[in-house]
Formats: sequence, structure tokens, C-alpha cells
Amino acid sequence: MQILDTLDTARALGEMGVGRAFIGFHAHVRKDPLAQLFTRKGRRDPYAIYERIRALGPFPTSSFNSIVLVDHARCHQVLRSRDFGVGGIPSPSRAVDLSLLILDPPDHTRLRRLISGAFAPSRMRAQEERIQQASDRLVEALATQLTHGPVDAIREYAKPLPIVMIAALMGIPDAELPALGRHGDAIGGVLDGLQSVRHYRDVAVAQRDLRALFHRLAGRSRHNPGSDVISDLVSALDRGELSTTEFESLCSLLLVAGFETTVNLIGNALSALLARPELWHRVVDDPALVDRVVDETLRWDSPVQATVRAALTDVELDGHQLKRGQLVSVLIGAANRDPEVFGHPADFDIDRPNAGDHLSFGQGLHHCVGRPLAMLEGRIALRTLLTRLPQLKPAGLPTDADSYILRGRATLPVRI
Repeated sequence: MQILDTLDTARALGEMGVGRAFIGFHAHVRKDPLAQLFTRKGRRDPYAIYERIRALGPFPTSSFNSIVLVDHARCHQVLRSRDFGVGGIPSPSRAVDLSLLILDPPDHTRLRRLISGAFAPSRMRAQEERIQQASDRLVEALATQLTHGPVDAIREYAKPLPIVMIAALMGIPDAELPALGRHGDAIGGVLDGLQSVRHYRDVAVAQRDLRALFHRLAGRSRHNPGSDVISDLVSALDRGELSTTEFESLCSLLLVAGFETTVNLIGNALSALLARPELWHRVVDDPALVDRVVDETLRWDSPVQATVRAALTDVELDGHQLKRGQLVSVLIGAANRDPEVFGHPADFDIDRPNAGDHLSFGQGLHHCVGRPLAMLEGRIALRTLLTRLPQLKPAGLPTDADSYILRGRATLPVRI
């Protein structure tokens, strides 16, 4: 079956080639640090590059036609200000529809309202028991596997839990779970741009399969509506409150955002603890410290490293004049390590009094609607693992996912 027509294929592959050539030239020839973040070396260690950008002063410019912000105060101001938005920012790739990431009010308000109820406190209280039960099952299976030797904690624990939970929230049957992880990884990787011909094919397959899945579930919801997100969206679709394209895009975005960042939160926290045996044992002895671990992980190694805003009008930012349409690269991972706000920012310190001041979920109109679910899953997942498997140890070095925007571990080998 032909997934995309020849013209779409040629455009996507051309986009990939041009993007890689652009990044390569500006990273290696022009020495643009923002471009260097998207190289293999930058994806492995963005924090060293952040410090080079910080040394350039408050408003360095980049080859991406944007100013670059790394300090906490200005990043916070731009994320909260209604003088900045996401409308008009170029999509990361035409290979996948990410248009919902670049909508401002009123469309953003309309669509956000349709899904915000799924993450209300009452819904989260109902999810807590389900998350605990899923965590218990996964830890039990992990413990059995560990009796036979080392196991990858990302594959067997950090990744399955958020997938199970977002699928349950959306009303996706368990039979679809094995494919959801693959499809989410492919689409989430587009935020860094297309990486290869294989990546392009994976994205195309993911879009085709997910579109078919969402429409099958829509048909089911019309005959037997439930209390899940897809049923809510189908009702809105039938009332004319969103289009078919918006329905597909919103479902895809919820799926990716609903588990990719949480996988990274759990994996990054677990990696940080296992690398510090004294801290691991301290949290094992006092599981209440897990809340601090989650906040410090979000600050120290944010699952989302950067976002982009555009000035919606001529505006002054801390004495610097920006014209309407000027792009602003907000480097969240750098702001979370601003030495003016966080003492010894490179240290992983769960006693840090202001770790919760991180910007990892954004601010203002575009803050992450799924924050309550991510925090709840992260806390329960870590507390369950520490309580049930206190003797867990590293079985080798972790590897990083090949992404800059979505930062996390690809593998994390553990043993008893």
C-alpha cells in the first residue's frame, strides 16, 4: 500500500536533507550553539552548550532567525506573557500534522477546553488507584525477570506504565498497546525534524495506523459512549465543535504528549537515583521523599528541553525591542539550571528548597494540560519501584534517546 503519494514523499525527504544540511553547516561551520543542540553531541549533553550560550549575554541571536533565552526570569516572562504566542511558528515538519502545537486563542482555547476536563482533580483521583494497580503489576513482572539477569527498566517499566494510562484515559483497548509505543516514538521524534528515511517511513505508518484506530474508536463511541477522552471528542465532533482533522490531530497529540514526557520523567529520575547509591537508599528508607525527587528531576533533566514563541506585536522584553513575528527560542533546560535562581544547578539535590520553580511544564496559556497526570504517574511509579525492589542496582551505563527536544533515557539496564 502506498502510504503517501510521490509528491509528499519527495517533499518530506527534501525537507529532511535541507534540514540536516542547514543544521550541519550552522553547527560545524558557523559554530551556532543553537544548531549544535540538534547534533548528536548536543543531544547527548545540551547542558554544556547552554553554558556557552549563557556566556554570550542576555539576547544572543541564532541562525534560526530567533533570539535565544536561557535565563529563568526571561523564559518565565515570555512563557506567561500574552504578547507572545505560537501562532505562525513553522511546523517542525510537514511529514506529520502538529498544527495543534502552533495555535493561539481562540482556536487554542476552544480545543483545550474539550480535553481539559480529562485532567481535572476529580478525574485524577479516580486514576490514582488504576495507576497503582498498573505499577504493581509491572513491578511484579520486572521482579520475575530480574531473577534471570539484567533487565532494561525503560522497556519493562518506565515506558509501559504511561502507555497503559494514556490508553485507558483515551479509551484505547489493551490490544492496541504494543503499537502505541512505536507510533508515539516516531511522531514525537518529528519535533527534532526527520532523522532518516526509515524515520520518515515510521512516521507515515504511524499516522496511517493511528488515523484508522481513532476512527474505529469514534464509531464505537457513537454506539456505546464511555467516560473517556475519545468519547468526549466524538461528542464535540458530532456537535460541530471541532473538525475531523482537528479530531485526528488532537488524539495524536494527546497520545504522544501523554506518555513520551512521562516515560522520560520516570526514566530520568530512576537513572539519577541509581547513579547515586546513598541517595537511592535514603529515598528507600523514606519514600515520602519521592515528591522531591520528581520536582528535582524535572528541574535537573527536564523531559522537554525547549519550545518556541513568536512576538504577537512589537514588544519590549527587559529593555530589548522585538518586532512582531520575531521568534524566541525558550531553552527550558537551560532556565532550569540558571545559577541566579538555583544554587549549584548542575547538582542533583532533592533538598533544594525551590526545585518546584522549574519551567518544565511551561507557563501561561500553553502550559501542559497533562501536568497532573504526569506528576501522579511519576510519583506512584517511583514510590512503587523503590518500595518493592529496594535492592535494585545499575547493570551498566544508560543510553540517551536520540532526541534533543524530548530528553530521556533510551535504555537503563538494572539488576538485583
